[in-house]
Amino acid sequence: MLTTVREHLGQALFRRVAGPDGPTTRARIHDTPGPRWFAPERPIRTVHGDASMFIGGLSALLLQSLHPLAMAAVAGHSGYRGDPWGRLQRTSTFLAVTTYGTAADAQRAVDHVRGIHERIRGTTAGGMPYHAADPHLLGWVHAAETDSFLRAHERYGAAPLDSAGYDAYVADTARVAEALGVSDPPRDRHALAERLASYRRELTATPEARAAARFLLFRPPLPLAVRPLYGGLAANAVALLPDWARGMLWLPRVPVVEQFAVRPAGQVLTRTIRWAMTPPPRPRPA
Repeated sequence: MLTTVREHLGQALFRRVAGPDGPTTRARIHDTPGPRWFAPERPIRTVHGDASMFIGGLSALLLQSLHPLAMAAVAGHSGYRGDPWGRLQRTSTFLAVTTYGTAADAQRAVDHVRGIHERIRGTTAGGMPYHAADPHLLGWVHAAETDSFLRAHERYGAAPLDSAGYDAYVADTARVAEALGVSDPPRDRHALAERLASYRRELTATPEARAAARFLLFRPPLPLAVRPLYGGLAANAVALLPDWARGMLWLPRVPVVEQFAVRPAGQVLTRTIRWAMTPPPRPRPA
């Protein structure tokens, strides 16, 4: 019975994250022979393969929304409201291909995304022009994502890395960022913190950003039965945000509740996801 529950839960989660073609895509990514951008022992494989990514990814979206140009591009072109699961599946596939796939497959994925970015142009409600291929704007998206994934793994990962390991993780992500068009991406945690700080004067919580936060946190396209579980992930994603980012999005901080309820719930949820999505060991032949 427990094995059946595990299989059903794991398959349901995998379908949500990877889409209907997930099994085929997974086989292509992992089973195709050839050189990879990252060797099996690299930290990026450890971080991106952990259940903490469920919290880190949601936190990254909230943080990224605070750049008005990035948020305008998402609101105008990503279709995150009409097809949120499709967007999640495309993003998760890109991360999987560039992290675990062959070098040729990773480069094709990067070239595809760069082609999309090149076509996305527009003007914000305030009259500011944006271009998704702008290296400076790409740099913000990369820094916010990398920091969110790193801090989620540090807090909720099955086997948190040491300081050198997280520096190496930032260096690994720089390989993908450069391929996408980011100029001189940070290569250790100190440089990552400095890069994030350098964007602070450009950030603001636009009406679009606050609307995206309400959608992500309070109106997810999920059945009512599973919304409490999603709510636990969402609360931990908010708790992961820097205080200044939470303030901009009007998301209050309640330290006692977070320490004794939110964070323990995050640990339980990530352990459950990890258990469900890790195949049980095969019995040894007699």
